Amino acid sequence: MNEIDFLATAPAGIEPLLMAELTQWGAINLKPVRGGIRFQGTLESAYRACLWSRTASRVLLLLTAFPAVNAEALYANIHDLPWEEHLPPHGTLSIEFNGSCPGINHSHYGAQRVKDAIVDRFRERYGQRPNVDRQQPDLRIHVQIRNDQAMVSLDLSGDSLHRRGYREATVTAPLKETLAASLLLKAGWPDIAAAGGPLLDPLCGSGTLAIEAAWIASDRAPGLLREYWGFGGWLGHIPALWNRLLAEAQERSKAGQSRIPLILASDHDPKAVRAALINADRAGVADHLRIERRELAQIEPPTGPPGLLIANAPYGERLGEHDTLVELYAQLGNRLKTGFTGWQAALFTGNPELGKRMGLRAGKVHVFYNGPLECRLLRFQVEPKFFIRPFRVTAPSPLMEEIWGEGNQQLHSAGDFINRLHKNLRHLGRWAAREEVSCYRLYDADLPEYAVAVDRYEQWLHVQEYAPPASIDPAKARKRLEQVIAALPAVLELPPEQIFLKVRQRQRGMNQYQKQGEQGRFYEVHEGPARFLVNFTDYLDTGLFLDHRITRRRLGELANGGRFLNLFGYTGTATVYAALGGAVSTTTVDLSATYLNWARRNLELNGIRGPQHELIRADGREWLAQARDRYNLIFVDPPTFSNSKRLEDTFDVQRDHAELLHQALRLLAPGGLLIFSTNHRRFRLNRDALAGWRIEDWSRKTLPSDFARDPKIHQCYAIKGER
Repeated sequence: MNEIDFLATAPAGIEPLLMAELTQWGAINLKPVRGGIRFQGTLESAYRACLWSRTASRVLLLLTAFPAVNAEALYANIHDLPWEEHLPPHGTLSIEFNGSCPGINHSHYGAQRVKDAIVDRFRERYGQRPNVDRQQPDLRIHVQIRNDQAMVSLDLSGDSLHRRGYREATVTAPLKETLAASLLLKAGWPDIAAAGGPLLDPLCGSGTLAIEAAWIASDRAPGLLREYWGFGGWLGHIPALWNRLLAEAQERSKAGQSRIPLILASDHDPKAVRAALINADRAGVADHLRIERRELAQIEPPTGPPGLLIANAPYGERLGEHDTLVELYAQLGNRLKTGFTGWQAALFTGNPELGKRMGLRAGKVHVFYNGPLECRLLRFQVEPKFFIRPFRVTAPSPLMEEIWGEGNQQLHSAGDFINRLHKNLRHLGRWAAREEVSCYRLYDADLPEYAVAVDRYEQWLHVQEYAPPASIDPAKARKRLEQVIAALPAVLELPPEQIFLKVRQRQRGMNQYQKQGEQGRFYEVHEGPARFLVNFTDYLDTGLFLDHRITRRRLGELANGGRFLNLFGYTGTATVYAALGGAVSTTTVDLSATYLNWARRNLELNGIRGPQHELIRADGREWLAQARDRYNLIFVDPPTFSNSKRLEDTFDVQRDHAELLHQALRLLAPGGLLIFSTNHRRFRLNRDALAGWRIEDWSRKTLPSDFARDPKIHQCYAIKGER
């Protein structure tokens, strides 16, 4: 059977899940596009997508595409299509129209012109014309115009695939079935269910998550209850093929009933509980679900293996005041920490700030859209090591008083430094706890006489002394450094062995990348959804640039569904964010085998593996000259200066950045974005050399609060892929 062009539509964020589904059913040449996934396959592939896809909104059969320069061209091209191959003259049709072109500025008028062209063709050939039926037509036709290009397709699904057929009762703001299934898939429910683990939804509403979970566990096709399909009146429909697929799905559903593990759903609202019971009965899974009214504070894990707790949490649209929601999120976090150790948890929210009130560190964060609203799926591993304990910001500790009481002259002499440290702890400690930031700059030469930078990495401190100028007495500088080292463990209540000191001199050439020691000891820290390995002793830097925290987060948000390139990849932290954000592939290029190995370990630490995540040892400039692949998102963060022994010439970011960026921009896919960052304090972007590219300065908006005193710490620019 010949391969046919199709488009499976889905909201942003769902594309990777949909692509994985389509691959199962024999789809080939899959390509993420705006609004879904284009693919090729047989009619059977499309039928299976209609019947089995848990994530797609619609399945469209692409008929043709043509220039639509004006209303007349649209009419003429639609009129010329052989509609008699798809619809009998006495059939019914409906037109869905999106977009505009000269002469058509309204979707209703566009749909009218398409309908006129089709019925005029039938009237001319048969003296008879199809009628319009907007409810359940024989043929639902989609026409979309974008950039003066019209795409014409047939809607094989007929109606949105989220309408499974079981929702008889509802509550305020219900979760769409396709979105609910996507959240369950992303949260790892299929593997948990296969292992016999239970599921609990303590905010079940009308029961959508619980029902979809039961259908996933039992291998039930989500389209089995639907009675209307868009291909039912289409002349290309093959009933025997469809009936075979239906029979197969029914057999699989029967066989899977015994595989449904314990699924519990509860809600404090009795109306929601009644709605969930009605819908579960209609879905055929009422006997497999335990649905009850229960307050959130009363939820308990069932006996047996750990499972998944998943909830669509309110975020201001349904339950009202902010204080009430803060209490609800905190209550859910407390129940998880006190009763669900060993479980996985997933919270879907449109207000991530409220999610931070749970006191749990999200291991992974995924972006989904609930209608037009951007939301987050926060995923947690309920283990004590991921519990967030607020930093203690109090009066001098007993340890500090003890040292003072013993007459420690170093502490007595470091009063100004201690006072500033306490001030920073009050301000930055609260900010860090509120933002769930566990690695941040606590002090950066705030007092000139104490010229050190103090970075907190969870329970460790990384202290860098700025080498004093020649005019400062070395003995006095050494004495002040001793005061700092004496004060830090007392003020922060940390044992001295968790404080690492380096003398940070001005580095030139390759000195900035040379090893400082040979201990080879790595420590695991957390940042947002990511986990990283840092090294406090062997290198000048730790492997995690704290001032790039916002930049990394933005890369994760921008990478979803695209191909990502990390040039001068260092330890791969940006790649980790891109992969966790949903990049379909990543490429990390760096000349250092040490850093590439570090990047590999960071990727593996976050569960990121596979050939789609490529690590390439090469000089970024040489690699660019040979590269041919295209990328949707490129991150370029070159060294300020490089004179590697493996290269014949040097690299200076001020001198060479324009040429470097031109080479990198050559690899941008249409509509792509390049993010360029540098820590060169006197850097000036050569805008004249980059004329024609749309450049936006992101330096301020990527400056974290803990580096606000030092706005020159880095510069960051977003360069658009269209000119």
